[in-house]
Amino acid sequence: MTLPKGFGTGGGASSSDVSKMIGRRVEDMAGIITAFFLALWAGTWAGVAVAVVYYPWAYPPPSAHFALTVLTIIESIGYLFCIKVVTEGTSKAKTYNGLLAGVIAAVAILTIITDCFFFG
Repeated sequence: MTLPKGFGTGGGASSSDVSKMIGRRVEDMAGIITAFFLALWAGTWAGVAVAVVYYPWAYPPPSAHFALTVLTIIESIGYLFCIKVVTEGTSKAKTYNGLLAGVIAAVAILTIITDCFFFG
């Protein structure tokens, strides 16, 4: 394999050379994944809120509670898998467990509060 100038020693490519050629490592992207997850959940919440407020005859409160709860569970499972895959095999895996638990717990609590006091 022919490598670009500055990569490889003695004609072979080491794993560090390949890693440098690929670009940024994904284990440093847990913050942006978390930000996108929170934005996704906020968009889901806003979509359900708009449906309940503007179209109550088509989207009654029990449907809103069910939709928000199920979508929150699905989004949280996706977020869990994203963070676990990104931090797999790194020393940062234990560092992000607290972030993962805190964010999912906060979203779950906000969903429960919304289901109890809003949308109906």
